[in-house]
Amino acid sequence: MYLKLYGDFTRQDWVQMLGVNENQIPLSFIIHGEWNHEDNLKIWNEILKEEGWNPKWNTVIGKYRGINIGFANVFGSPMATTIVHQFGISGTERFIQTGYFGGLSQDVKYGDILIVTQAEMQDGVSHWYLPNETIVKSDESLVNAAIDYCEKKGYSYSTGSVVSTSAMLLETKEMINGWASNGHVGVDMETATTLAVAKRFNKRAIGLLNLSDHLIHGDTLFSYTKQREEMEAETDEKMRDLALHLATN
Repeated sequence: MYLKLYGDFTRQDWVQMLGVNENQIPLSFIIHGEWNHEDNLKIWNEILKEEGWNPKWNTVIGKYRGINIGFANVFGSPMATTIVHQFGISGTERFIQTGYFGGLSQDVKYGDILIVTQAEMQDGVSHWYLPNETIVKSDESLVNAAIDYCEKKGYSYSTGSVVSTSAMLLETKEMINGWASNGHVGVDMETATTLAVAKRFNKRAIGLLNLSDHLIHGDTLFSYTKQREEMEAETDEKMRDLALHLATN
């Protein structure tokens, strides 16, 4: 008997594989890039507790203000792809990538939400979805909505492009300077992936990132201060609020 391979799966196939009804597929999915999944899942299980369920170990789906919303904690491009591909085909209409970035510009500062306008595809996955492209853009209407909401709420924000890579621990000063000279304001691990997979399936997507280490200043993940930790946590809370706003409006 002939067995379909993943690339041949239809929407009906994926819905069946997920073991859900089509009306359970979330309108929006928030994809969060971070190593520490346990704390994030605890937060989002509480936010999405109305009719909440866990289709995968790193994923929760539930209602927020009466709308089906999904959340998945991922780390790196392959994990992000697994969620965006399956749910994009299954019917999710928008994807909001959240997480962290290394700063490449003097124009960004701790406490900013970086509203990503576009991403360079150096992640190792996105070129499989958009083989003839090197840059993928966020949805313009989502970018404008994010800016408007930050202005309304008084959230500190920046806008600009990032480069996405899968090899964070191989980053060097030479790489950082090169990315900065190409006009990028940050580097992350998932945004280009989420934007590219969403674009492949004609879905809307955006990246919202929190500055974790200001690389252009020489800061690293191993030089945290108490002030940076507190500011990062405050910005995470604002970023969740913004992501939920975009997911439900």
